[in-house]
Amino acid sequence: MERIAVIDFETTGISPSSSCRATEIAVVILEQGRIVERYQSLMNAGVRVPAFIEQLTGISNAMLRSAPPAERVMNEVNEFVGTTPLLAHNAAFDQKFWDFELGRIKRTRLQNFACSLLLARRLMPAAPNHKLGTLTTFAQLPHTGQAHRAMADAEMAANLTAHLAQELRQTHGLRELSHDLLVSLQKVPAAKIHDHLKRHRGF
Repeated sequence: MERIAVIDFETTGISPSSSCRATEIAVVILEQGRIVERYQSLMNAGVRVPAFIEQLTGISNAMLRSAPPAERVMNEVNEFVGTTPLLAHNAAFDQKFWDFELGRIKRTRLQNFACSLLLARRLMPAAPNHKLGTLTTFAQLPHTGQAHRAMADAEMAANLTAHLAQELRQTHGLRELSHDLLVSLQKVPAAKIHDHLKRHRGF
């Protein structure tokens, strides 16, 4: 499978705005089922971290005071990612912040997002739920560090994506996998996923 950039944001809330911003970003580059490159940084957007978010993530206002400006971080991470296809767990969330923060530096996203949460709902229906930590445990994948920190979550999402790719090959007989295929699969109703994969194999 082609290179994929797996991203994760930590933020001060659920919807980006002038008072709700990203506090940390991590990106791992997944290639042939392996993580080959990493980028991580805290980012100071000049907003306060609510107490409950600090408790959840461990990212404090004091930590952000010495962090690089959000604009500098986004310029760096945008260069790091380039045109590599994107993926996140619960991508609707990360896509909103990626687009918002890029917009503040007058950049526009060029590539689609795939979502490992939507893919897992279709390919791992027996999992108790489809939270990243639950799926990691269910698939017996390595836990990569503190949950709700960007690098640990990005690495877990990358490992889960590699696991899903292996499932598509071994269980469903797909030889050629692409980011476009992942994006198409996540749009197929779960009840129709097997028929969709059969058609993709050409059966």
